[in-house]
Amino acid sequence: MTPTLYIRLATMVFLHYFVWSCWYNTMAVYLGKLEFTGTQIGLAYGTTAIGALVSPFLIGVIADRFFPTQRVLAILHLLGAGLLWLITKQTEFGSFYALLIAYTVTYMAGHALINSLTLQHASTKAFPVIMTSASIGWITANFVINLTGRVDNAGMFALASAVALGMGLYSFTLPHTPPKGDQGPVSISKLLGLDALRLLKDRSFAVFMICSFLICIPLSFYFTWTGAFILEVADKQLPSSILATKAGDLGVYELIVALVHKIFPGSAKMSLGQISEIGFLLLLPILLVRFGAKKIMVFGMVAWAVRFAIFALFNEEPNAVHYIWALLGGILLHGMCYDFIFVMGRMYVDRFAGESIRASAQGLHAVFTLGAGMFVGSWLSGVVGQHYTRPDNSHNWTGIWLVPSVMSLLLVPVFVFLFREKPSEDTKA
Repeated sequence: MTPTLYIRLATMVFLHYFVWSCWYNTMAVYLGKLEFTGTQIGLAYGTTAIGALVSPFLIGVIADRFFPTQRVLAILHLLGAGLLWLITKQTEFGSFYALLIAYTVTYMAGHALINSLTLQHASTKAFPVIMTSASIGWITANFVINLTGRVDNAGMFALASAVALGMGLYSFTLPHTPPKGDQGPVSISKLLGLDALRLLKDRSFAVFMICSFLICIPLSFYFTWTGAFILEVADKQLPSSILATKAGDLGVYELIVALVHKIFPGSAKMSLGQISEIGFLLLLPILLVRFGAKKIMVFGMVAWAVRFAIFALFNEEPNAVHYIWALLGGILLHGMCYDFIFVMGRMYVDRFAGESIRASAQGLHAVFTLGAGMFVGSWLSGVVGQHYTRPDNSHNWTGIWLVPSVMSLLLVPVFVFLFREKPSEDTKA
């Protein structure tokens, strides 16, 4: 692959994830200002799950069969830009929710196209390197949103709209990627991966899929509420005296806290999670040889439970510096939480399913996790958030975070005792 092609594909990935990060991290803060309820906020975050469930129909029926991938990607982002602009004008939940669903369908359809286009023009070894641009795009957007004062207003969607417009126009210049043509009749079972349902006859695979669905319910709490949590509690916990003191007069711990706050203002602290994600992704092949797939997924479940427990138990810590350190520790666990569950899960499915049904199995895994699991989780996170919302619109964060922590912890013994990794499926090879 030439350096020019690498830059073109990396730019595509960067812009695609930049658009999502513009609004996803802090949407809860904005919707709170619109006086949407916690349940409504949870439903809004669940729109990406709806998009993940619906988008296979767009890809399977249209993109793969009739039109070049880069043109479909361009049209999807141009449509998305218009929908995002309309979203900036909405203040009622009904119209906001309907438009956001329409938008996430176009965006999640583009998700699949990004992967397929990259894989058709890059080697399997180059693919992970190119995809690191996704984390860079996510981090950059988070910084821009915080530094330009768009954390709590419709400006987040306006910026996403502008970048989506640029992404749509840029997509027309991407390498030509012709459709695969007629590959036989289209069926719902193929599009949703239902052809792989027979794999559920294996008890361990069924346990894996059920646990994958269930772990997505508590992890949705992180994406729904962490941005609001940081802005409501974390930044207010940090004494202004620390920020006003000269660096030379601060202790080591206070100096690091002050530097992190200045480099990662507001919800930009969540970007540390994406940095951690890159690190754990690079470590995953080494850890896989050492521990195997089962232990790595258990580590991931435990990491989610520990992260939420840290958020719950330290948010009222009287020593603000200790609290910020705990918060940063919880965020930095993101790489372990995400990679050990999602990436490891996809690797396990890929190895278990075999060549003939691999694509369907991955589709079924996506339906269980990004679709059903994230939708139920987003809805439940909203219900719990609403339950623990005080009359002044502040939140009982201890109550909110303990719910997903306990849910994650309860899954660990179920998975440990019921899941068996057979030698033929062993990903240590």
